[in-house]
Amino acid sequence: MRISRTPATSVAAPPEWITGEARVDAIAAPGEGPSRTRIDSVHFAAGARTVWHRHPLGQVLIVTEGTGLVQHRGEPVETIRTGDRVHIAPGEWHWHGATPTASMTHLAIEEIPDDDAGPEAGAPVTDVEYRGDDHTVPAGDTAPIVRSVLLDQSLAAPRATYRVEIRRITIAPRQPAGLHVHNCPVFGSIETGSVIYQIDGEPESVLGPGDVFHEPQGVRIARFDAQEEGVTFLGYFLLDAGEAPELEFPQA
Repeated sequence: MRISRTPATSVAAPPEWITGEARVDAIAAPGEGPSRTRIDSVHFAAGARTVWHRHPLGQVLIVTEGTGLVQHRGEPVETIRTGDRVHIAPGEWHWHGATPTASMTHLAIEEIPDDDAGPEAGAPVTDVEYRGDDHTVPAGDTAPIVRSVLLDQSLAAPRATYRVEIRRITIAPRQPAGLHVHNCPVFGSIETGSVIYQIDGEPESVLGPGDVFHEPQGVRIARFDAQEEGVTFLGYFLLDAGEAPELEFPQA
């Protein structure tokens, strides 16, 4: 057994592997006994990401802090958050990194083959790929209209909707909204930052840029707590004729 009590010394990730700024803390490496396992803690600054690459025996990523992105070639870009685990198959082309507005740290765990073959680097991830809007079509064709269903939500009971009021709302860092109830259904979309969201009696979740949510009419919202970077979101209030958005703060 060996216990390391001094902080790890991080080094800059090789520039041929990274767009942006990332640092690597080596936790375990082959050669320290019979194990063929490499474990690194990698911190990506906002906007940083790897190049396209693949590992001969695959890889596991465990997000330990922040919000990031990952993509398997040919599939949509996926958002990953603290506690998420990503299992990457042997030979699978992929990339991973931080979001444009938030940093991300993950553990990278991989087995090293007996011949010491390392991962294979491909092309850098373009800004178009990074944004997730790479809808390439053959030359001469017209680019398609791309539609993605982000939320398909039934309302608790039928209600008349005469107008929709849209608000851009910003909550300061580490500021909780407090237990509250809306007089109308509210839908929202996170623009920047992140928030802990919880309907009373249900599991909490962390929402980041691009995530959507629904606060039902008359239901207690236990948490809508901005995290370290604060949060800005759009709120869509479904209102009847002559109705105005109202917010009640009942006692917990």
